[in-house]
Amino acid sequence: MNHSSTQSSIPLSSPRTGITPTIFWRIAEEIPRKLHLSLMGLSVAIPLISWWIVSNLHLVDTSFLPSPMQVQEAFERLWQEGYLLNDTAISLFRVFAGFGFAAIAAIPIGIAMGAFASIRALLEPVIGIVRYMPPPAFIPLLVIYLGLGEEPKITLIFIGTVFFNILMIMDAVKFVPKELIETTYTLGGLRWQVLLKVITPYVIPNMIDTFRINIATSWALVVVSELIAAEQGLGKRILLAQRFLKTDEIFSCLIVLGLIGFAIDLLFRLWLRTMCKWAID
Repeated sequence: MNHSSTQSSIPLSSPRTGITPTIFWRIAEEIPRKLHLSLMGLSVAIPLISWWIVSNLHLVDTSFLPSPMQVQEAFERLWQEGYLLNDTAISLFRVFAGFGFAAIAAIPIGIAMGAFASIRALLEPVIGIVRYMPPPAFIPLLVIYLGLGEEPKITLIFIGTVFFNILMIMDAVKFVPKELIETTYTLGGLRWQVLLKVITPYVIPNMIDTFRINIATSWALVVVSELIAAEQGLGKRILLAQRFLKTDEIFSCLIVLGLIGFAIDLLFRLWLRTMCKWAID
């Protein structure tokens, strides 16, 4: 038998991993919308059902693991007393203020570092050092310098996010195709036109995605700052509940934090889809 004909009869696409190439296991491919929604539902339903089973079987003392019903009652109680709405509003203000300042500072610095090797060489070492300093370690200094008002909390969020925003935007600028820049210069474009009309529009989708990822850090930091020095906020509410062993209220605040964070993530995704359709199509 001809050896070459034997080789040609072997299907080149035959799976070698032992996993049937179903829709579920296809690499780097989209799945049907029904399957997508079903899996999303399961990701929420499975933890909730497991939590309900464990709490109803009394495997853990309710002082440590309250039931879903107890958490719902705590949520309603905090809402009716006005604490939940007020604390959520204050925490949101701190997050958006601190992260907003960080975004405003990060955009020009990140673009400049990505576009100019001289600026990158000047700033990258110090940014690389400071970003590895844990933001909560700055709290004693911030309290000494700025007092106990809103300023240290907002500044903590700023410090904890601005450097990551800068470096991620810088990396996005470095991947702008050089052909675009060279073509702009060939057509008579000036340096400022390259920066504002070529580089900046190209990295807008990456900037939005950077903000979407890093705003999660802001939520973590606002809770840390409120645990240490605050009169109001979700972090302060968690601390007060811990003092009196009200785990149902702790769970309620944690769920609120998670839901708000997820909603913000969805808003950033919607912003990206509506503003940058050319980049995701």
